[in-house]
Amino acid sequence: MNVFKLSLIAVAIAGLSACSLEGDDGQDGVDGAAGADGSNGVNSLTVQTELAVGDANCPNSGVRIDSGLDNDSDGTLAEAEITSTSFVCVPGVDSVGSSEILTSLNNDWFVDGQAEVENNKSVWMNATSGNAASSSSVSVATVSSQQELDAMVQNLRGTAKNVILFVGDGMGISTVTAARILDGQMKGLEGEENQLSFDAFPFSGLSKTYNVDAQTPDSAGTMTAMMSGIKTDVGVIGVDEDIERGDCSTVAGNELVTALELAEIAGKSTGIISTARITHATPAATYAKSADRNWEDISDMPEAAVTAGCSDIADQLINFEANLEAKFDGLDVDGIEVVMGGGRRHFLPRDPAFNSPDAASSTEGDRTDGRDLTAEWQSLYTNGVYVFDQSGFDGLDTETTERVFGLFNESHMQYEADRGNDIAGEPSVAEMTSAAIKVLDNNDEGFFLMVESGRIDHAHHAGNAYGALHDTIAFAEAVAAADELTNDEDTLIIVTADHGHVFTIAGYPKRGNPILGKVVNVGSDEAATAADGTPYTTLGYTNGLGYRNLGDVTNSDASYLAAPDTGRKDITDVDTTTPGYHQEALVPLGSETHSGEDVGIYAKGPGAFLVNGTNEQSIIFHVMDFAGDYVSQAESAME
Repeated sequence: MNVFKLSLIAVAIAGLSACSLEGDDGQDGVDGAAGADGSNGVNSLTVQTELAVGDANCPNSGVRIDSGLDNDSDGTLAEAEITSTSFVCVPGVDSVGSSEILTSLNNDWFVDGQAEVENNKSVWMNATSGNAASSSSVSVATVSSQQELDAMVQNLRGTAKNVILFVGDGMGISTVTAARILDGQMKGLEGEENQLSFDAFPFSGLSKTYNVDAQTPDSAGTMTAMMSGIKTDVGVIGVDEDIERGDCSTVAGNELVTALELAEIAGKSTGIISTARITHATPAATYAKSADRNWEDISDMPEAAVTAGCSDIADQLINFEANLEAKFDGLDVDGIEVVMGGGRRHFLPRDPAFNSPDAASSTEGDRTDGRDLTAEWQSLYTNGVYVFDQSGFDGLDTETTERVFGLFNESHMQYEADRGNDIAGEPSVAEMTSAAIKVLDNNDEGFFLMVESGRIDHAHHAGNAYGALHDTIAFAEAVAAADELTNDEDTLIIVTADHGHVFTIAGYPKRGNPILGKVVNVGSDEAATAADGTPYTTLGYTNGLGYRNLGDVTNSDASYLAAPDTGRKDITDVDTTTPGYHQEALVPLGSETHSGEDVGIYAKGPGAFLVNGTNEQSIIFHVMDFAGDYVSQAESAME
């Protein structure tokens, strides 16, 4: 039985055209004899049947959809003519129309996400209907009846002109806590009392990060959940769990519609920022559909996938506009206005002639198809500006620039602690965020922007708390910049993480003890010692590469130059607060791993009240949809 994907029901069969190289016209030949008339074809029919409560396939009611060919041309679909049957199991739905093409009502994750939103709405309404006091950060409405409260909440739908989703990759609760303390200590405070920018947001909750097939997730599956409202498997991007990773043939029919795509269809401007490669899992999940997160360019793909017609992720970014328009008949969008991050190698041919001025490798590009996608982008968007260094970025006129494509590094952008060492200079994540907002808000219809701090995750993988915490602080500064440039009345800001790390804050250090330092107990001025007689740090990792004492080295990735060195070390005479100190680890691995713990969600602006309690990660899409009314606006634009 076929699984019906409502998200793709309206994909147009738009007439195929053959492409070939054209030569000179030849002489006309002699007309041939007229052919015989062909036989009449048969019509394709689709029949919808409402299902009652208690149905075996839809216990809570729904719709059965049968389709097939009317072989006897009698205008009805007989049982023997049915070739496909699917079910939309949603209580109260008695038919499926074209207006529902951008939803996934038959996907349990999607339906459950909608239910979570309704539950969180009720939680807030119940709290609000009591005697709630106002504060400096929360404005509490006064209502005289439940009906008035219901109406007020309903009126909140679609009030977000702009939506900004911030994703701190790998920014688990312990990372937020440690970064908060470090930030405070760098400001001259004891640290614990400090707040990062998003700590002060009025609404917060927790997100369950597991993937459909994994207790501890990866970034591809988690970001797909946030962008589509549907959880999926490890390692796949923009597709549901029916996909088989690495199998190109399983992509078709399993693609999901993302919040960014809905915003595009609705006529809003869109943007993507990442300190990682812009083709990496998290940013890619906003625009790409891929059976494997590692297919960043054609050289990363198996020949079978290329032959089967699957496109690499970089190609999908450049051709995002055309790909989206091809899905829906008559659709006209203008493409992503702002793209900034790393990953030039995936857009350039494997030919040193195409090296950028600040190329770190003798041959910067990786593409084996000879294509220069940066040139293709500039050809597609003559009104756009391509930049690759700090000077080019600084030269942007955000009032007049219509679109920006910035690729600031061959691979990932620099760690915040190492950013000053970049050959040609790189903008900070806060600078990129500010510039993006200033470009995007030139659209009166509003915008959708996703900002990822990808290198928090990478520093943790390298076992370097210093790098991870400094990138977290830089991320918080980007959130502050966005908050300053936008209005709480019309902009929803959500800050979250895709997953956490096996990163711990341990021991019993006294208040104000340097968070990167050794544990010093309350009432003492000397480092505490473990049972083996040696001191230990407050911060540590359960697994990974382990101990490194690299002094002033600011590149966290230097850890990978040596084999794992785990277990206890005598750090009595070691300064653990330096950039190059990498914490001890228990279990030896070639890279530290993600954790399966919940992560925080912090929100402010229209719809932020829906963030409360502990939720499936997919709820983030539904909160953004409520705030921006993306599905309805997109459907209206397509009518």
